[in-house]
Amino acid sequence: MEKNKQAGTVAVVVLINTRSALSGLWRLVTGRWRTRAIPGATFVKVLGSGRDGGFVPVPSLTHLGLFVSFTDDAAADAFLSSRLLDGYRGLSAELLTMKLRAFSTKGSWSGRTPLTVTALEPDEGPIASLTRASIRPGKAVSFWVHAAPAQVSLDTARGCLISAGLGEAPFFRQATLTVWESLAAMHAFARHGAHLEAIKRARAEDHFSEDLFARFVPSEIQGNWQGRHFGDGGSALVEPV
Repeated sequence: MEKNKQAGTVAVVVLINTRSALSGLWRLVTGRWRTRAIPGATFVKVLGSGRDGGFVPVPSLTHLGLFVSFTDDAAADAFLSSRLLDGYRGLSAELLTMKLRAFSTKGSWSGRTPLTVTALEPDEGPIASLTRASIRPGKAVSFWVHAAPAQVSLDTARGCLISAGLGEAPFFRQATLTVWESLAAMHAFARHGAHLEAIKRARAEDHFSEDLFARFVPSEIQGNWQGRHFGDGGSALVEPV
């Protein structure tokens, strides 16, 4: 088979910026019901977001996301052209879709392992990263104190094309999704500065009761996010719209 086209889990991430707080809140409230029977889906999460779509403890009522694992490309493609997703598009000021195959995954999400490794680590080109965790209630204050500088550094990190803060619940169940120009760009950010210090503190103080770390090869990124337009192929960064 072609590289990055092996059979197995395909993940789809959808980032959504709705036109109004009311429509965003409504989709969050009804999202679990709307997504419970997606054909070919093996794992579905309807996610909220931090203010302005970032990784901050203040919730946003207009930004949200979907994370869905599928059995194969055909099921993922059918979802991307489905009436369900068209409904989200109709309410959105911005919407970005990503189709991803994992080349590295470790940990669990809600007690499950939602991903399998179905891609080779790329030699070049963009990669995506998902980090999610359930934060222990007694560790939440310490976690967010050290997470704030890491978010500031992410906002200006060289080689970061896309970043979004997502979560199942404010303060305690959080995730960060990023897309980087290359694996080297991601490593340069992860292994230095405020982000590295936040990770060290989280491990030393046992902040998480559960976590998942996954890295992906994007086979498709399309749409708009934070004023930028992305085209086919996962790497086409176009001038801000």
